[in-house]
Amino acid sequence: MIFDAAYDIVTDDIFLDLAGFVPGVDLSLKLEGLNPAGSIKLKTAVALIEDLISRSGIGPGDRLIESSSGNLGIALGTVCVNRGISLTIVADPNTNAAAIRTMRAQGTTVVVVTDRDANGGFLQTRIDYIRSQLKQDRKLFWPNQYANRANSSAHYRHTARSILEELPDVGAVLVGVSTSGTLMGCLEFFRENRPATRIIAVDSEGSILFADQGAPRLIPGLGASLRPELLVDRGDYERVVVPEVETVSACHIVARRYGLLVGGSTGTVLAAVRRLAPTFRNGEPVVAISPDTGERYVDTIYSEKWVAEHFPGIDSVLARW
Repeated sequence: MIFDAAYDIVTDDIFLDLAGFVPGVDLSLKLEGLNPAGSIKLKTAVALIEDLISRSGIGPGDRLIESSSGNLGIALGTVCVNRGISLTIVADPNTNAAAIRTMRAQGTTVVVVTDRDANGGFLQTRIDYIRSQLKQDRKLFWPNQYANRANSSAHYRHTARSILEELPDVGAVLVGVSTSGTLMGCLEFFRENRPATRIIAVDSEGSILFADQGAPRLIPGLGASLRPELLVDRGDYERVVVPEVETVSACHIVARRYGLLVGGSTGTVLAAVRRLAPTFRNGEPVVAISPDTGERYVDTIYSEKWVAEHFPGIDSVLARW
């Protein structure tokens, strides 16, 4: 099959049976990283750019700016370079060095802000930088993944639909939350098409998405230090918060048992599956969404030195798995 552009190569129907990961849980991992951008964010990026084209008529020669911890920046770069659009990504010190190198290799300008915001993260700092640039340059466009419904619509139309097509009797879907686009898109789709399915939002400890106070976090991709406008809580989804040490442990377990390197967001979601295991009915299909793969985390999550420095008690956690 021949495609016209890299961003057209979106794989949305790949599931891995994680038999035995948690005894008694029929768990499938929805692999979203098997596309040229390497993450679920390719669907988001395409939707955001298409939205800007329809609303503002952007095209070759125009300039975009967006905040990203890595995956969306790479995905936007994949789309923008094919459309002749200039891109600036605002990142922070937690962004993987490999992701920054990838974005720069695509021709993206990467700005790294270093001041923490009031909740111990960098998201407000990133957004403040973007707003300052928009004031200085009226011809600069901001897709704003945190408030743009094109983000959630992409996952309503694609991610959620593909889950139901593959597993019509799915009992629970676990979704990591950052911008909340994937969560809100899946929630809307399943409430309309299979309301019996449990939608479970997974956050990282230190994030303020489901807490009043934040704390510094080490692993990018999940959680936030600022609640995004897209996130709505009407009590129609469940919430679970996972410590980062369990995230790292889950990543290592998957690598050792299945030979698969998964990213930090996936590790967090899988740790949530383990926490909630007693609540799943025997034989009930459970889907965990895996936003990306683990290659960009080899210098952090999969580095013995990094893990020993930041999570010295991880061996006791691994022993309980």
